[in-house]
Amino acid sequence: MSQSKRIRVLALGLIRQGDRTFLSEGYDPIKQEIFYRALGGGVDFGETSYDALNREFQEELQAELTNIKYLGCLESLFVCKGKAGHEIIQLYQCDFADPKFYQLDQVEFTEGDRQTKALWLDIKQCKSGEVRVVPEQFLEYF
Repeated sequence: MSQSKRIRVLALGLIRQGDRTFLSEGYDPIKQEIFYRALGGGVDFGETSYDALNREFQEELQAELTNIKYLGCLESLFVCKGKAGHEIIQLYQCDFADPKFYQLDQVEFTEGDRQTKALWLDIKQCKSGEVRVVPEQFLEYF
């Protein structure tokens, strides 16, 4: 089965503080569109989504999580960079263990082979559509 026909299982963490949320920035060059999603990543075979969430935050941001609570499962069908995608998302609410992350405007990190950033965004801008959040069902958890 080719990679493009595979369903990916992701563990993502929703981090909020007051009226803002911490999201990763992405860019689709074909649509020429910036979008945002919760941080996290793929669940490896034999790994729980809870463990994957902790591993991904450690790998990408060198960040420990605390107050981790399972929120639910989302299914996302989408097209990004001209390719169809299908993801099953295990969504968790969590907090940074280190308060320094709440003081930073943004954090740059490497995800796979690309440089990207995560930043604090106003929840009202996300809900209004001023800032594009993917998948859209994610907004129901704000």
